[in-house]
Amino acid sequence: MEFREVVRRRRMVRRYADKPVDPAVVDRLLEHAIRAPSAGFSQGWAFLRLDTPADVARFWRSTSPDPDASNPWLDGMRTAPVVIVPLTDKGAYLDRYAQPDKGWTDRSEERWPVPYWYVDAGMASLLILLTAVDEELGACFFGIPGSRVDAFRDEFGIPDSHRPVGALTIGHRIDDAGSSGSPSRRVRIGTDEVVHRGRWRNRE
Repeated sequence: MEFREVVRRRRMVRRYADKPVDPAVVDRLLEHAIRAPSAGFSQGWAFLRLDTPADVARFWRSTSPDPDASNPWLDGMRTAPVVIVPLTDKGAYLDRYAQPDKGWTDRSEERWPVPYWYVDAGMASLLILLTAVDEELGACFFGIPGSRVDAFRDEFGIPDSHRPVGALTIGHRIDDAGSSGSPSRRVRIGTDEVVHRGRWRNRE
């Protein structure tokens, strides 16, 4: 698939066909994820791969405030046969930039203009989303409720050093034209509204 077509077709898919995903394809999703850029080549990411029905069920049980809840979003997302959880290790970045070649002598977070440990995990997640399209799959990135992070950690033995930045469902796409996702209610903003060439200009 041409790259421009991959980008054009990328969207969040919230319902999946009852069909397994080839484990080799999941391998490729993760192989591409670790090709994302990272500050100082810190590579402070990790990925929890859940690709069995039992493990996927454990994910939804541990991250749902009400495991018995039923609504169009949950019912659709729970049809995904694969869930990947990207995690980030802030300490890896603080350690990396305290090394001699970076010129810093401590691990102070105040030196960081933005928390790149989250930025880099986000870019790795985008590569998973794009690779899914290239493999003719669907995918959706979403957040784990803050109130359920500790339960998720306990369920899967996540160390305190790593924080989940969200989760991705992966599966075979089906027609979900009736989705109530935001793109069905909002117009995509054009480049003429968000690109400021040469200097910032106000728009009436």
